[in-house]
Amino acid sequence: MVSRRKFLAIGGAGALVVLGAGAYSLLTPSMSRAREPWRKAGQGFGDPRLNALSFAILAPNPHNRQPWEFTLVGEDAIDVRIDLDKRLPETDPFNRQITIGFGCMIELLRIAAAQQGFDAQIDPFPDGEGQPLLDAGRIARIRLVPGGVRPDPLFESILARRSVKEPYADRPVSNADLAPLIAGLPEPVQGGATGVPERVTALRENAMRAWTIEYETDATRRESIDLMRIGNDAAVARPDGIDLAGPVMSAGHAVGLVTKDALDTPGTTAFESGYDMYQSMIDATPAFVWLTTQTNTRTDQLAAGAAWVRLNLAATQAGLAVHPWSQALQEFPEMAGPYKEIHSLLAPEGGTVQMFARAGFGPAVDASPRWPLEAKLTDA
Repeated sequence: MVSRRKFLAIGGAGALVVLGAGAYSLLTPSMSRAREPWRKAGQGFGDPRLNALSFAILAPNPHNRQPWEFTLVGEDAIDVRIDLDKRLPETDPFNRQITIGFGCMIELLRIAAAQQGFDAQIDPFPDGEGQPLLDAGRIARIRLVPGGVRPDPLFESILARRSVKEPYADRPVSNADLAPLIAGLPEPVQGGATGVPERVTALRENAMRAWTIEYETDATRRESIDLMRIGNDAAVARPDGIDLAGPVMSAGHAVGLVTKDALDTPGTTAFESGYDMYQSMIDATPAFVWLTTQTNTRTDQLAAGAAWVRLNLAATQAGLAVHPWSQALQEFPEMAGPYKEIHSLLAPEGGTVQMFARAGFGPAVDASPRWPLEAKLTDA
């Protein structure tokens, strides 16, 4: 919900007066351990499946829940399951977004396997699609078969891929800039993009209205706040969820300026600053991209995830930043108005908008924390 940079206005200055961010950074653990999986990816795990998985776990996913569990089967297969405790029942009541996250992860696995010369043969939902909610059945059975596959040029961008949750440069984004992002997406996903000012304005208004509903609805706001890792200690101890790390955040948390209670209490500086923070991001959005499917099956959602991570990688190669802004796509009752409106804007002939995101030229940002691969391996 909230980036580190934007909390400077909340209380970072006061924390700096008390402790000094530079001095306090010496007292807090480095974020290096929380980002170690980004450095270890592909360094050689002694099994091509593990090598591929070391890249797969870097996939974007809702609230950075990292909901996947992997079981190695025989000599060449992987069973993929969900940790059911990692679902988001308030903001993702039908597990659609979580399933999209699995699609992102499986696509990175496929790309990383191809880089090693293996064809990742994917059997989605071999135990049946979990409906209306995902269940203990497998998300996929994946076999790595040697040969018959070419390396994917998007592989080179996996380690540089980011979701850039910052204001973007005051610089137009042209159709030529956007076209590579939505080219060649996997079926049945369709991509769209716009940098046309009039259309961008309408989408900004929808996006901010949807964000406000999520923020002002107690259950959905608290779901996000519960998953915030405020300060380095929290982010290193639990390298998932919404990362609010760094010396300023650590100092602000230590002196009680940035706490979950403050973030969840209307009238506090922390709570009220949220509006300006997110308005500044949406105002600094020169373009949007989106993905749609005609139907909304679980396999459609996996395909949307594959398409999204490919779009994100293509943006990285093109020097563009993207940031999913999914509130208007969420299916909880209070969101019905923006949900209907965004579908009328982006899918007027029917279908489901699976992904919606800001796009532009953004700053460099750090990678999000990740659990190490071994934490995601389970026995059969």
